[in-house]
Amino acid sequence: MKKRSLFLLLCIAFLLPTMAQQQYRKPVKAVKNVIVMIPDGTSIGVISAARWYQIYNGGDQNLFIDPYFTGTVKTFSSNAPIGDSAPTTSAYMTGMPQQTGNVAIYPLADPGNDLVPVDPSMAYQPLATILEASRISQKKAVGMVVTHEFYQATPSDCAAHHYNRQAAKPIASQIAHSNLDVLFASGNKQISEDIKEHLKSNGTALIQDDVAAFRKYNGESKLWAIFHPANMPLDLDQDRSVTPSIEEMTDKAINRLNKSENGFFLMVEGSQVDWAAHSNDAAGLMTEFLAFDRAVKVAMDFAKKDGNTAVVILTDHGNSGFTLGSERCPGYDKLSISRLYESVSKFKRTANGMTNIIKETPDNQIAQVFKKYTDIDLSADDLQYLITHKENKPLPNAKGIPAYMPLMWRITTIMNDVTCFGYTTTGHTGEEVFLAAYHPHGDVPMGMNTNVEINKYLYDVSGLSTTLPELTKQIFAKHTEVFAGLKYTVDITNPEFPKLVVKKGKNTLTIPAFQSVGILNGKAFDLNSVCVYIDKNETFYLPADLAKHLDKK
Repeated sequence: MKKRSLFLLLCIAFLLPTMAQQQYRKPVKAVKNVIVMIPDGTSIGVISAARWYQIYNGGDQNLFIDPYFTGTVKTFSSNAPIGDSAPTTSAYMTGMPQQTGNVAIYPLADPGNDLVPVDPSMAYQPLATILEASRISQKKAVGMVVTHEFYQATPSDCAAHHYNRQAAKPIASQIAHSNLDVLFASGNKQISEDIKEHLKSNGTALIQDDVAAFRKYNGESKLWAIFHPANMPLDLDQDRSVTPSIEEMTDKAINRLNKSENGFFLMVEGSQVDWAAHSNDAAGLMTEFLAFDRAVKVAMDFAKKDGNTAVVILTDHGNSGFTLGSERCPGYDKLSISRLYESVSKFKRTANGMTNIIKETPDNQIAQVFKKYTDIDLSADDLQYLITHKENKPLPNAKGIPAYMPLMWRITTIMNDVTCFGYTTTGHTGEEVFLAAYHPHGDVPMGMNTNVEINKYLYDVSGLSTTLPELTKQIFAKHTEVFAGLKYTVDITNPEFPKLVVKKGKNTLTIPAFQSVGILNGKAFDLNSVCVYIDKNETFYLPADLAKHLDKK
């Protein structure tokens, strides 16, 4: 009884602030198209630093995003104030905060640490996302633009479900079977033959590592364009004959999705602001955000012209404690813009880009090449270190050096030593993040919003009528309930992709995990949503009405 009372009190404590805030918020007019833009891991200091960088280098006084700032977001995991990318964007997409590693899936209870009420009986339940609801409930076109691998956390949060964001193969398969109209990203190493076959079967054109073909493509089919085996180079390091910019990809995605009569939902991620922050790479941070800002202009120009499009821009968490100002540069209020930006503006490559260059440079040319790209004269000790660690092999138990990148870390340190930027960590940080938005009728989220309230706004502005919990029940029911009373077995010939086999009379229904295809008596048909398998509870989550196929004669 006491436990039940405590749970009720927690529910009230969680809901009252939301209710109090929402009662002063005017109703949101739904629009035809919704664009969500996420510069991953962008702390507010990055925006300030990027703006001054642009000014110093002869650019405009303002960023394209500047007119649209509306407030902040309190973003967090279900059991921790500092969030990982997987649970934080998952909360935006599903309305439920989740734990580190979770991709659009209900979290485990963590008594004593949970920041929101968590029902233990729902652990591992896949949760329907805004993207899925837009496609399934409203028949909208859907797409994603990502500047790293398409199966990383943020895109996965929109179109896949798993308790472990590192499960690349099942996540990649789910995204392929989500039947996106557009996907522009990197990550060719996870484009399996099964994925190629499915894309071909549903009429999706696949372009791999061919920028010219990407730019020329004018067909009417769905389109995937995937570049590089793994990550894209950061914007400052990119060769435009090999890698399209996020600005270009956003423009092409919008133009293609806008052909849909029912409207569209698009998620654009400036993915590698986060990675530059993890590396404490100032040049990477600022130039990645400025590249993202140019994509913001593309989205806003379209939205204003279209008159029926809303744009929501927000990050998922802070990262690195980045500051404009450092103890290396005393006299903080006397520092000129030249002192702050002259050195970093001479960097022609990010620390990551320099690492790749140094690995391929003969030892006797390293000092000269380093000077060419950074205007830094290497000390004898630094030069010897770069020569010794060119292979970038992990250094176990190295004090103060991330074991996985000893070469890059030294390069980052050398470059940072001539700048006035500071960091508190190489990890995520828990401060509130910025919120910016545009709506043709001015119905934008204002003030401080939680990640759950952002989900509510996206739901309302998308004009959805089926709630996400209702859609979850429809497309992610447990197989034990869907096929209650019937005989079924699990085929684990391929343990990564098990299959559920159900029999009734002369009919045999096979449902492969992490796909959107059912096979009835050897004939494939479309499920319209992905079947998710969770090995932790040995459960398949699939459409609630699937058993009806077994009644066919």
